[in-house]
Amino acid sequence: MPVIDIHPHIVSPDTKRYPLAPLGGTQSAWSSERPTTYEMLLGEMDAAGVDKAAIVHSSTAYGYDNSYVADAVAAVPSRFTGVYSIDVPAPDAIQTFDYWLTRGCAGMRLFTTGSTLPDQVTWFADRSTYPFWEHAAAKNIPVCMQMKTQAIPLLRQIMDRFPKLSIVLDHLSRAPAADGPPYAAAAELFALARYERLYLKVTPINISPKSWGNGAPETFFGKLVDAFGASRIGWGSNFPNSVGTLAEILGAARNAFSFAKPSDQDWIFGKTAQELYPVLAK
Repeated sequence: MPVIDIHPHIVSPDTKRYPLAPLGGTQSAWSSERPTTYEMLLGEMDAAGVDKAAIVHSSTAYGYDNSYVADAVAAVPSRFTGVYSIDVPAPDAIQTFDYWLTRGCAGMRLFTTGSTLPDQVTWFADRSTYPFWEHAAAKNIPVCMQMKTQAIPLLRQIMDRFPKLSIVLDHLSRAPAADGPPYAAAAELFALARYERLYLKVTPINISPKSWGNGAPETFFGKLVDAFGASRIGWGSNFPNSVGTLAEILGAARNAFSFAKPSDQDWIFGKTAQELYPVLAK
């Protein structure tokens, strides 16, 4: 089964062709300290044994300008597809959405909190965003949500209103696991299992937390697999945001899921990605 990464980032050193305009007004530390071109990403993928990738647009470097990811997808369509970001509440959001679809977009991402936007925003559930959600569902374009656990009630509102929408929860919404089994602190995350079109993205933020406390990968991720099924869980490297080579990051993820049966690992490290982004199955 091919290994597919659904959460690497790229940043170009050519700031004239790809000018910086980070969301929040401040460029993220990782994108300035470890800028990685798509050519460099390909080298890391080859060294790690990663076949393909869904590159996630770097909002903390480029804001809503997806040009660099789009150019990467156009340059290497056999290995890449793209997950783009747009200004969802904007009056021209649908036209902008459709433009990026013509430039290799296979998924969308809403950056609602992060290193340069520490507070959790709530605008993604406003009525002004409804046309975007409806369009994403109609076009069968999955939407990745970069958000905190505290925003799950708002996300449920969106999923209830748009039941045909596919959602991918980045970094498991940073749900806590240090309390250990039965993981009551992550109850809201596990409750999302009832939404059949809700997918989980597991990254180094989840695999290598500051401390597992009373938790452990086999019990926490085992409960995720039991609740959601491996076919709704995908692996993302968060490279180069997360420190380490792509091979090291993949190795840590493989080790964390070593408890899972081989067929489940096939889903987590490849088949789920192909379900979300069918172009990666070609």
